[in-house]
Amino acid sequence: MSEREILPRMQWAAATSLSLLKPWLRRALMPVAEVLAHRGVTANQITVLSIVVSVALGACLAFVPGQPFLHALVPLWLVGRTMLASLDGTLAVCFGQKSRIGGFLNEAGDIASDIALYAPLALVSPFTASQVALVLTLAVAGELVGVCSDWLGAGRRCEGPLGKADRAIVLGMVNVWIAAQGALPASAGILMPILAGLAVLTLVNRLRFAACQRETGSG
Repeated sequence: MSEREILPRMQWAAATSLSLLKPWLRRALMPVAEVLAHRGVTANQITVLSIVVSVALGACLAFVPGQPFLHALVPLWLVGRTMLASLDGTLAVCFGQKSRIGGFLNEAGDIASDIALYAPLALVSPFTASQVALVLTLAVAGELVGVCSDWLGAGRRCEGPLGKADRAIVLGMVNVWIAAQGALPASAGILMPILAGLAVLTLVNRLRFAACQRETGSG
């Protein structure tokens, strides 16, 4: 089997929930995107709105880390953020709003939003600041590899198993748990090391697939 035949199978094996759900979500939100475009709403405005809300919610969580209501808002906002990201992309691609500044805002905004929303978990026992910092560092590294791969001609890498949407699902469930229970049991401390391992695997997958894509593309 040639490398050109192997690569699609490798990508499917490492597919994330984002890569599987993104086409369906874009189709579902296309009518909304059309209305927004006709009313003069831009992709960059949606991106900035998403960043501002994420940072504001993250700041509230940091100042009042034990507030169940705020933790309950996180999964709801993560769903809203995903929908805004899909609208942003649809407006950019389908309505001629794609730009370099928009691409920068999208990538930088995703990283800033993830940090703002997930860093406050360092204030929730039994998680520690070092554990959460490690997971976030590895997650950011994975996103930077994905972006750099695009710059090098290997396409934007979104492989998992812990891509952006997967992190949102897992950590959104953690926030639901906190909101429902008010506190986490000591056994929940194992979650961060597991996420760190998955983040390492994600980083390796993206590097590997980017290298394979470059080889098949230049061959």
